[in-house]
Amino acid sequence: MTDRPLPGRPLPAPPGPVDGPTADAWHALGGPSALLERVSFHGPDAVLPSRLPVRRLARATVAACSLAAAELAALRTGGPVPRVRIDQGAVATAFVSERHLRIDGRAPVSFAPHSGFWPTADGWLRTHANYPHHRDRLLAALGLPGDAGPERLAAVLRELPAAAVQERAYAAGALAVAVAPVRDSLLPLAEVRTADEAAPRPLDPAPVDRPAAGVRVLDLTRVIAGPVATRTLALLGADVLRLDPPGLPEADDAHADTGFGKRSARLDLAGSADRAVFEDLLATADVVISGYRPGALDAYGLAPDALFARRPGLVLVELNAWGWSGPWSGRRGFDSLVQAGCGIAATEAGADGRPGALPAQALDHGTGYLVAAGVLRSLTDQRTDQRAGRPGGRHLRYSLAGTASWLLHGIAPTADPHLPPNDEPYDPARWLTGTDSPYGRLRHALPPVGYAGAPADWTRPPGRWGTDAPRWA
Repeated sequence: MTDRPLPGRPLPAPPGPVDGPTADAWHALGGPSALLERVSFHGPDAVLPSRLPVRRLARATVAACSLAAAELAALRTGGPVPRVRIDQGAVATAFVSERHLRIDGRAPVSFAPHSGFWPTADGWLRTHANYPHHRDRLLAALGLPGDAGPERLAAVLRELPAAAVQERAYAAGALAVAVAPVRDSLLPLAEVRTADEAAPRPLDPAPVDRPAAGVRVLDLTRVIAGPVATRTLALLGADVLRLDPPGLPEADDAHADTGFGKRSARLDLAGSADRAVFEDLLATADVVISGYRPGALDAYGLAPDALFARRPGLVLVELNAWGWSGPWSGRRGFDSLVQAGCGIAATEAGADGRPGALPAQALDHGTGYLVAAGVLRSLTDQRTDQRAGRPGGRHLRYSLAGTASWLLHGIAPTADPHLPPNDEPYDPARWLTGTDSPYGRLRHALPPVGYAGAPADWTRPPGRWGTDAPRWA
């Protein structure tokens, strides 16, 4: 694998006003500047209220994704690039899709009792224990029995320094992060590199509402960011197959939210039979998206060099919590923990000093739309570059900490000077709908992707997690 930067395409700035965060995201993915003038926004401004510019981050990530979809649609239809028009109400509703989800009228539980902010001897700590194995590891790291309730956890944490608990938890494979002030270091929003000189698999013409039709995506992600990305690619017509190991459980409620449009199977890559099935899938895959910690899948032949050696022309996306360099790069993490460790929780603290949180899992959702945008742009770039003699695989890297760094340091909190304020009231019901599924009747958020001709909803509901055959549709 030749790991060289993607060739730049300097273009003149587009005419007229351009949204700064959207331009940041678009340029981070190598997008042509001239297309930015095709983006506009409407809908209520009074969404995702926060001290930090969450609304601007959210709409920019969806706008970049929508523009990338429109760009690919133009390539595959032979027509002009459709206009992009983003509804801020639809974006705000989608960014909290897990909160709006209802399954036969039941609201899923977002955070388990052992997850949250806890006062310590010298500050505050954020824990994540939604999965049973993470809860058990956290309690064991603190010398507590497996049936210890949150009250006993709180009592122990009040006597210990936050950083000491953080490191004990890390050593035990648990998840706890000391609430920290804002970090000065800047992390990239995305890293995009060419990986080889192979020609990508040809794609036939496709309709404007399915610009990713025929694209085969292996989804090796969990929780929110990666599944939001692949849910979006499925919306746009991609054949998305999520693969999970048999021994690592997934919450049905989480999959009911992010499994739209996809299929889901389980494979044990440590077994020769399942490994052979995976290799057959990889042989004709166009995209692989991995959300595991750096190096976690290397033993199964899934390191970037090994993947590109077996599947030249691949679009490979790697996503992690804490970035791709430094002492924390190999640590587990979730949106809530990155908010605590990067200074967002401290910035959003209340008058009583208790750490705060963003109005959405905005690092997860925002990164998810950026991942989808990067895949769509890569599919376009590979085929337009081929005509110019520059084909090849693409290697993209993202992190929740990179998105957090952008929110903290890269997005101005001020209103758009060229846009009048929109005081339209926000009612999320406008962007909710109902769908029957194997899980029951779902009330769910509609997709926020917006361009002329974009799909209004997914073509299939989420199936039961891990029950599909591991083959392409």
